Amino acid sequence: MRIDNNYGTKMSKNYMWTANVLTVFPEMFPGCLSYSLIGKALKNKLWNLETFNLRDFAFDKRKTIDSPPAGGGAGQILKADVLDNALNCILKKNSYPRSQWPIVALSPRGKRFNQSKALSFSKCKGITIICGRYEGFDERFLNFHKIPELSLGDFILSGGEIAAQVLIDSVVRLIPHVLGNQKSLDEESFVNNLLEYPQYTVPKTWKNLSIPEELLSGHHENIRKWKLNKSKELTKKRRPDLWDIYKSLGSC
Repeated sequence: MRIDNNYGTKMSKNYMWTANVLTVFPEMFPGCLSYSLIGKALKNKLWNLETFNLRDFAFDKRKTIDSPPAGGGAGQILKADVLDNALNCILKKNSYPRSQWPIVALSPRGKRFNQSKALSFSKCKGITIICGRYEGFDERFLNFHKIPELSLGDFILSGGEIAAQVLIDSVVRLIPHVLGNQKSLDEESFVNNLLEYPQYTVPKTWKNLSIPEELLSGHHENIRKWKLNKSKELTKKRRPDLWDIYKSLGSC
């Protein structure tokens, strides 16, 4: 991991997938991203993380980054000029077009983040994530830079830092060689718009509950069919929205 505070230096083009995170609390990173396979991949330089402290881009001695909302209301709003100053410095560090290095702002009013979007981000050179705080961003900043907002779901967090770590984790695990067995990605939930089938392990019987016989049969085609049918059953029961998409694609 490289936490780079040399904002004026242009980065080399020959480096791994990188997540740039603009935040009021850079000390919250890498957080959970330093553990397990994602953390190991970070240490092994399969991906890179850079944090940028928004206060470093303020224009006054008090490091002011927020101000009351125009027209009144509760809370504070992140200032457009400070955000713009920060983003321009980040953009100077690489020369990739937005199609290869997307910029997103995390906000509860954003479009829902999903597995398809995670896969798309994993195929880019990197991503720049702007973490929301307080009551949000000055709308002019988002409009001027044409920055899309993303949300993890219909709930409110205190800020975008936790959401950023979730987003990064979901993307990094799709980068080649990060997972020990890359084939495990093929049968996960949301692949082909289906939830993953139930999983079991030893012992064969536990509290009078047994592993389904189909999984113990050794018949690969029967096992494949059982997994597919269970995925369909779970999706239809728990996520009818995904089931409708699955059916609309003629996959039944």
